[in-house]
Amino acid sequence: MDATFRPLTTPRGLELDIVTGPGVPTRLHTDEQRLRQVLRNLVSNAVKFTEQGQVQLRIERAAPAELPAGVAATETVLAFRVVDTGIGIAEQHLTAIFDAFQQADGTTSRRYGGTGLGLSISREIAQLLGGQITAQSVLGRGSTFTLYLPASLPGALPAESVGGPLAVGGTESDPERWVARQQRRVLVLEPREKGLLTLLTRGAVAETGGPVEVGTAVDAPSAVGLLRAARHHLLVVQLEPSEDVGAALLTALHDGDLAGLPVLAYHGQPLAPGQETLLRGLAADRPLEIISSLDELRERVVLHLSAENAERVVPFAAPAADRAPAAGPAAPDLAGRKVLVVDDDARNVFALTNILELHGLDVVYAENGRKGIETLMRHDDIDLVLMDVMMPEMDGYAATAAIRAMPRYAQLPIIAVTAKAMRGDREKSISSGASDYVTKPVDAEDLLTCIHRWLSS
Repeated sequence: MDATFRPLTTPRGLELDIVTGPGVPTRLHTDEQRLRQVLRNLVSNAVKFTEQGQVQLRIERAAPAELPAGVAATETVLAFRVVDTGIGIAEQHLTAIFDAFQQADGTTSRRYGGTGLGLSISREIAQLLGGQITAQSVLGRGSTFTLYLPASLPGALPAESVGGPLAVGGTESDPERWVARQQRRVLVLEPREKGLLTLLTRGAVAETGGPVEVGTAVDAPSAVGLLRAARHHLLVVQLEPSEDVGAALLTALHDGDLAGLPVLAYHGQPLAPGQETLLRGLAADRPLEIISSLDELRERVVLHLSAENAERVVPFAAPAADRAPAAGPAAPDLAGRKVLVVDDDARNVFALTNILELHGLDVVYAENGRKGIETLMRHDDIDLVLMDVMMPEMDGYAATAAIRAMPRYAQLPIIAVTAKAMRGDREKSISSGASDYVTKPVDAEDLLTCIHRWLSS
């Protein structure tokens, strides 16, 4: 959590604290991925709604008297409390905030935006895990969201070993297996020390529940030396179209005792045909995954480090667009075209930008409708707009209508990005002036097909 959210809180001067109370068991037997999803949503909302002060995640044993209805009074129930000093929520709205995309003032344009689908889904996940989420808040002073969760799901082994840092996992309890996980090492090969992939890997490591040593090498000889000096569990490599450092390293490792080392090879830009052919050939004989998405890379790092052994990890199957980016029908026509992405969620912007740039599009970004209009007027070469519907200050509907009111943009393609769960979004988007729409979670192939259709017309 710290690695994920501190980059968001530090620039804003917010204090981020993660505190574990006394008597918290070191092992929690539940669905790790779903627990992290819930906690990320609660912390994300706290950060979003807090302008000054602090956001704190406190993990402690819940007192039996405080347990809400629906949570069995088992031997150990944990309380994950997310406390913020943000804008707070009016008492009459505390129940309604768990509805999808609920806004405290009932609009889509409040300054801080909405809570999204996250709280609604988080509540359902908590119930599936045998827990509940409660909310307490004072308008103008802050909020506390508490996830109550049994330390063991029905049928799981009991939580034990009180006193150390909390780790989340399945039902394994063999101490030797846990010690083995503590000794894992990851090496990252990228052009500079402490680069993006190193930071991403360290952030992913923070989610695995056990300490992992992360090292960085900036050239192939150094990487080979580090790999031979100590046993590593994973190698993360950055591939560059202009340099074959990563490919050279993989070729060097192809034979010998390092041939079985799992490798995650990331490329942020399309690979040269010869490069891709070489990598595909290497991947046929060793555990090598070629990945073009940073989000996917992070997930694969977490998966590899969470597995008991590399053989338990199912290889990532790259999507067709990733396997042959230059061969897709959209690529030749889209290269060099400019797209304005208007979205207040940095994760969405990152994902969309990654998809678009992979296919040769130039991307500019604005964080709400008002700034989107300002950005559009500063750039005369924007060919298309991707407009999120739910945004603070000025939502996508109002922004689209304002753009259409300007004669110079009467024919500009505007694609609305809506949520599948919200009925009427499509009709409202089209009536406000959008040319078309795509739904979240955005399917890359559908998005590119839609963009290609409008830029070719």
